[in-house]
Amino acid sequence: MAELKGRARELFVEGANFVAIATEDETGKPRLAVIWADVEDGRIAVNSAEGRHWPANVRREPEVALVVVNRENPYEYAEISGHVVGDTHDGAEEHIDRLAKKYLGVDSYPGRTEGEQRIKFLIEPDRVRLQG
Repeated sequence: MAELKGRARELFVEGANFVAIATEDETGKPRLAVIWADVEDGRIAVNSAEGRHWPANVRREPEVALVVVNRENPYEYAEISGHVVGDTHDGAEEHIDRLAKKYLGVDSYPGRTEGEQRIKFLIEPDRVRLQG
């Protein structure tokens, strides 16, 4: 495991920096999604909903790549290669609300749909590279 520390960690924690997650689809082709993220206990915490493509991809193949870009300076970013070590519905609703506060400045995630089930994934970094 690589440690997520210093400026690379700050890019995930400070400000509303968007993250791209790369997964492998069922045919073996790469797939990208832009998501919200934060850090919990040294792992990257991300959130989605059941039925979306990228969660199905990481359940099939837990190796992922992420890039977080500094919204103030897009030439500064961190690349992470890692693997999913946590997949839970427990606390996922509260997590998406915390992310909504961070990214939108609102107390509750406004994109909820009826019957939607949220998922929180934890990603353990294997390699961390900071650019800029």
